[in-house]
Amino acid sequence: MRQFVKFFPLLAIVIISLAGTATIEAATGLNPPVKLVWHYYKVTNTCDDAETYIRYQVEKFYKNDSSIAPKLLRLLYSDCMVNGCDASVLLQGPNSERTAPQNRGLGGFVIIDKIKQVLESRCPGVVSCADILNLATRDAVHMAGAPSYPVFTGRRDGGRLNADAVDLPSPSISVDESLAYFKSKGLDVLDMTTLLGAHSMGKTHCSYIVDRLYNFKNTGKPDPTMNSTLVSQLRYLCPPRTQKGQTDPLVYLNPDSGSSNRFTSSYYSRVLSHNAVLRVDQELLNNDDSKEITQEFASGFEDFRKSFALAMSRMGSINVLTGTAGEIRRDCRVTNANYGA
Repeated sequence: MRQFVKFFPLLAIVIISLAGTATIEAATGLNPPVKLVWHYYKVTNTCDDAETYIRYQVEKFYKNDSSIAPKLLRLLYSDCMVNGCDASVLLQGPNSERTAPQNRGLGGFVIIDKIKQVLESRCPGVVSCADILNLATRDAVHMAGAPSYPVFTGRRDGGRLNADAVDLPSPSISVDESLAYFKSKGLDVLDMTTLLGAHSMGKTHCSYIVDRLYNFKNTGKPDPTMNSTLVSQLRYLCPPRTQKGQTDPLVYLNPDSGSSNRFTSSYYSRVLSHNAVLRVDQELLNNDDSKEITQEFASGFEDFRKSFALAMSRMGSINVLTGTAGEIRRDCRVTNANYGA
C-alpha cells in the first residue's frame, strides 16, 4: 500500500506539473505512465477552448439537475474499469457494453451527446468522446464539492465491446474480492477506498441490497454488520423480492446527502458507524489498510479531496488509446464506420 503519509508528495508532483505542458509521465503517482497531455487541445492548437465549452455545458445541465454528478461518475467508472478509458460504454446497439446487467441504470449519456454536438460544430473531428467524458465528470463533481483535479487529455476512442465483456463486480463482494478487482486494473487499496467514496452521492437499486436486509448469506436474517435502524429504514423502502416483474425502487447510497448530491466525507463516517448501504462499502472495515484510510477520511475531508484528485487521475489513465490508435468519433453513440448509417 502507498502509505498515506507518503501520498501528499505524489499529489504535489501532479500539481506542480500543471504549471507547464508536462505529460502524465512526469507524475510518478500515476500508474501506468501514459502519453496524455495537460490541456492537450490547447497545446496542439486543435481546439483551444474545448475545456471551456465542456465546462459551460456541464454548468447548464448541473443547474437544472445536480444528479448529473453521480451519474457521470458512475458512467466514467463503468467505462474506465472495463477495457480502459476509451468511451466504449457510450456506443449504442444490441448487446453493446451499456446493455450489460452491471450497467443497468447508467445515466449521463444525453449530457455527453450534447457536449459532443457543440464541439463538433466548433472543432469537428478533434475532441474525443473519451476526453469529453473525463472532463465533464471532473467539472460535474467539482460543482458538487469535489476538487477540480487535473485531467490530462489526448485520449482516443475505442471500438465496440459486447455486453459479456463487462467484468464490473457485484456491490455485494468482500473487501478482498474488491481489492483484487482494483489491483487487476492497476489500482491499489488507497485508490479503491478513495473511489468507493464516490458513493457519498447517488442511488442504487433495492435489488442490490435486499440480501443484506432479509437473507444475508442465506441465514434468513439481515447482515449483522448493518445498523439495525438502517435495516428498518431500508426495509420500508425495499420490500422483499417475491414476485417476478416486481418493481425495483431506488434508494440513496448516502441518505445524509440525499437529493442534494453533495460530495462529502459523510460516506466514511457512515461506514464507521455501520450505516453503509452497500456491502462492498461496509466491507472497508474488514481490511486493516482500508479501515485506516476510512478513519482518516472520516476525520479529514481535505485528505479525502486530495486523495480523490489523484485516484481519479490514476483511473483516468487506465489503458488509454493515444497517437494513431483508435479514432476520434464524430458521434459518441456510433463508431465512425457506422456514422450516418
